[in-house]
Amino acid sequence: MKPDGLGAFLKTRRDRVTPEDAGLRTYGTVRRVPGLRREEPAQLAGVSAGYHTRLEQDQAGTASPQVLDALARVLRLDAAETAHLRNLAHRPAVPRMVRPRPERPHARVLTLLRSLGESVPAIVLGRRGDILAWNRTGHALVAEHADFDAPGDPARRPSVPRMFFLDPLTRELYRDRERIARVHVAYLRLTSGRHPTDGRLAELIGEPAMHSPEFASLWAEGDVADCVTGPMRLDHPTVGALDIDHQIWLQPESPDHRLEIYTPNDRPSADALRLLAVEQGASAPDRARSGAPA
Repeated sequence: MKPDGLGAFLKTRRDRVTPEDAGLRTYGTVRRVPGLRREEPAQLAGVSAGYHTRLEQDQAGTASPQVLDALARVLRLDAAETAHLRNLAHRPAVPRMVRPRPERPHARVLTLLRSLGESVPAIVLGRRGDILAWNRTGHALVAEHADFDAPGDPARRPSVPRMFFLDPLTRELYRDRERIARVHVAYLRLTSGRHPTDGRLAELIGEPAMHSPEFASLWAEGDVADCVTGPMRLDHPTVGALDIDHQIWLQPESPDHRLEIYTPNDRPSADALRLLAVEQGASAPDRARSGAPA
């Protein structure tokens, strides 16, 4: 799938900002665009309308940091969106795709995962959302129908975004599906800006874009967001309803890899997670499965 460029991102963000948001007076006139007209962010950012038009058409070359900061302010971008804007502005117009080697979780991440035992559900995610490692409770929580040993084989690793949009069993797991879907798509877009030449990532985005109308519709909206913590409401086939939080732990040695743990938000969810841990053997801290030797 062809990655989105700077122009497409600027247009989706411009469509999102109303004249009132930007402090503009409309004098009651009927507007034919959902957000700002093309010349309006140019005026507010202090650049010419022609230059802004060329930016939206990906014909202006590399924009300066000052221009990007001004546009981020006018378009009311948050930190993740601003980072994505800068990534898009400094990548080649036609990135040359490569296929990176299979990812391996860092030894320190695996040590931390094993230290959790089975009392806390946890998984290790790669840059594309591939599951690089998990403990048995994490496996039972998010994908108990998948092969527990699969993270050890790069060719069979479960992909969280692929399962979410294309696997019926995973679709049925989430009670707050629409919100989580937006999180997945927005984070994939942020990652695509960070790694514009990653051919495996482009393939991952292209697959649900072709086979999931839900994904294609959300991708077209152009939203960008980081994913570090948030609530999840599950309807688990074994332990029932769960209201939990996911939390991301990052490691400086492997910034693309994330250790994701799950904690309960209420007493019934705590009891359910405890039951899940007991079923998986809470006294066995060395049973995590990963794509690297223990």
